[in-house]
Amino acid sequence: MADQKPREPRKMRTSVKGPLMFSAFWGVVIFFAVLIFASGGSARTPRFDLAFTGAGIAFIVSLVLAAMLSMSHKENAEHLGKGSGVNLSSRKPGQGHGSAAPHAGSETETPDAD
Repeated sequence: MADQKPREPRKMRTSVKGPLMFSAFWGVVIFFAVLIFASGGSARTPRFDLAFTGAGIAFIVSLVLAAMLSMSHKENAEHLGKGSGVNLSSRKPGQGHGSAAPHAGSETETPDAD
């Protein structure tokens, strides 16, 4: 939020819309799932009280999880993508230990197969 410019819309990750839409989706899914399964069939009356309770719980739990995950996100430092690490350089073929061609006239040893 420190690098946010005034009058510019926020990214989906830093705005409030993303976690709210995610939580609303799961709240609606749980509402209909509980409404269908808690009733016990079409012969009985729908249990709206349980459906609203389940939707509210699902909304709050998913909102808290989405908010915690979005707060814990941290961008990588710029120097990490430059390839300046110890193991990030690749050698050309023919250089280094064990990759040299055998000398002319020498034979490679093969183990005897008994």
